Amino acid sequence: MNIPMVRRTAWTSAATALLTMLGTLPADAAGEWRKVGDDARSGVSGLAYEAGAAGDRAGVTALVVHDNKRSGQQRLSRITHGEDSSVIAPITWDGPEPVDLEAVEAVPGTPGEYVALAARGIVYRLKVTGSTVTVVDYAPLPSIGEGDDFESFALVAQHGKLAALWADRGAGADRPATLYAAPLTFAPWGQTLFGAVTSRTYRAPYPTGDGTRHISDISVTNSGRIILSSAADAGDDGPFDSAVSDAGRVTVSAAGRVRVALAASPVVLDTFPQYKIEAVECLPGSADALVGTDDENLGGFVRTLPVCGA
Repeated sequence: MNIPMVRRTAWTSAATALLTMLGTLPADAAGEWRKVGDDARSGVSGLAYEAGAAGDRAGVTALVVHDNKRSGQQRLSRITHGEDSSVIAPITWDGPEPVDLEAVEAVPGTPGEYVALAARGIVYRLKVTGSTVTVVDYAPLPSIGEGDDFESFALVAQHGKLAALWADRGAGADRPATLYAAPLTFAPWGQTLFGAVTSRTYRAPYPTGDGTRHISDISVTNSGRIILSSAADAGDDGPFDSAVSDAGRVTVSAAGRVRVALAASPVVLDTFPQYKIEAVECLPGSADALVGTDDENLGGFVRTLPVCGA
């Protein structure tokens, strides 16, 4: 439901007045946008699948990171996105507070453990228990270029090996995104340990204006397709624009070697005028992704999108 800006502002104001719990809207199709945040402190900067199954009316639960910067502000929440509603609840942060979290990803095969990334390149290893998240360790990324600003992080598990993808978001026509990839292991104390880093440049096919962030998030399907979002941001009140695209493939060999093959002509799967998508998460056992927006002063929205098929 792509609502023009004036109508959208009126709609969100009316909906907010009717809500008794943040993020709960009247029943809607799963593929429609649902509001889960009211302001710049509650937008969706990243998503990580937590639980739930395809076809379950109760839907899926996912962790949401917020790009807040001041002490005491919310860093992590839990969203339950179902057939009839989307509900978001805060999670208590235990440990050093990050500045500007932009992405979060579940660690394959280790329930309750996650990796989150801050914009300036600090990686946080996290343990979530109930409504509390504990910082296990944190360290910088292994390769940070001059001016890099990170909004995306994804983990890939193939042949019993693990790899990470992350990207400098880029900025308009003069600065394409830089997509980085590396093998990943974890030290016994929890630190993320990266292998040899490779990189590729990427330009979004849409949007293409001066405010374009060529990569605002990354997800990888079971077959290795790289599904990513791109977004344009003209300021805290918009206008915004974004798209989800099929950008290529990633493979991890049995020896742990990571290969990224970006498409010469990425395929735009869908576009979203008036929304700034910063989170894309392919859902296990489904062709759907859960996507989220950080629309600054307009808050945050989520919806599902059928872009993760083989």
